[in-house]
Amino acid sequence: MDEREPAVTAGQPNLVRPYTLTAGRTGTDVDLPLEAPVQTLQAGLAHRWPAGDARGKILQLCTASPSVAEISARLDLPVGVARVLVGDLVTAGYLRVQRTLTDRSTRDERHELIGRTLRGLRAL
Repeated sequence: MDEREPAVTAGQPNLVRPYTLTAGRTGTDVDLPLEAPVQTLQAGLAHRWPAGDARGKILQLCTASPSVAEISARLDLPVGVARVLVGDLVTAGYLRVQRTLTDRSTRDERHELIGRTLRGLRAL
């Protein structure tokens, strides 16, 4: 093994460098806060990706509405790469980014977030 190559750790090795997944792009036209839940749309469920394709894995994960940060962690992708790929899928109409809370959020939106948080904690 060459000294310049990192050692393969436990789990499945990633044979593709992360920057090749995004064609070197580091940004997206879609506003994607790390905490924003992402959900697969019907068009995303119908589309078929090659086995092992990161975009297909993202679409599968997003049936459970994870955040952008969770997608990054679960797929072992750098956050920037996950953001670009999610942005591409949103632009293509396969995913929807749910709004996050702001100072202008309504009481119902805040209650809905608390409910989602409690359901997630109970699922643990």
